[in-house]
Amino acid sequence: MKYMGSKNRLAKHILPIMLKDRKDGQHWVEPFVGGANMIDKVDGNRIGADFNKDLINLLIGLQGGWIPNESYTKEEYLSAQKGLNPCKIETGYIAFNCSYSGKYWGRFAGKSNTAKGVRDYTNEAYKNVVKQTPNLLGISFKHSSYEELDIPDNSIIYCDPPYEGTYSDIEGYGKLAFNHTEFWQWCRDKAKDGHTVFVSEYNAPDDFECIWQQEVKSSLSANGKSGGSKKSIEKLFTI
Repeated sequence: MKYMGSKNRLAKHILPIMLKDRKDGQHWVEPFVGGANMIDKVDGNRIGADFNKDLINLLIGLQGGWIPNESYTKEEYLSAQKGLNPCKIETGYIAFNCSYSGKYWGRFAGKSNTAKGVRDYTNEAYKNVVKQTPNLLGISFKHSSYEELDIPDNSIIYCDPPYEGTYSDIEGYGKLAFNHTEFWQWCRDKAKDGHTVFVSEYNAPDDFECIWQQEVKSSLSANGKSGGSKKSIEKLFTI
């Protein structure tokens, strides 16, 4: 699913690292599930949470069999943005999948002329979601902040929070500024409680160990801007 900062392309690299010591029945928990582009490649017990209610409404709706239209117009996008669409599931879908770079209520991404011809970005998003939906079955999706999420004992916790200094961080977390200091302390506390904690970020406090890194091109970069293609060093940390 389209989502700003998606780890879909990195999953094949970092999932084996995080899952290599997973025990039978051990829960996989993502407090920042986003477009579910990591958790949809994990089996067994899975919990995916997010602070964005529209996003969770959409993911639960897709699990229940809701199917989006194959394409959307700018008029439909603006109408849903104003809260005029009575379907909460569809509103969530339009907010992410009809926006450039998967930014929540960003700029409408419809049909555009490109060097390779006309592209219908909303139809491409439709095809991606239809392909992904079967892999969402069995995941327990929850609307929750990371601090309030109820996590089973001895879980593997994978965090993909708003990156410090990036567009998602500047825009805020659920319209509130994301407190990175509190987040890293929460990670420390969860590790002390017996959980295995992993975090995707560009940088981390000194007591966190970087166990993987790779240069990638992304529309979400450490320069605090979105759009286009920029190079950044993606890293995976643990404690």
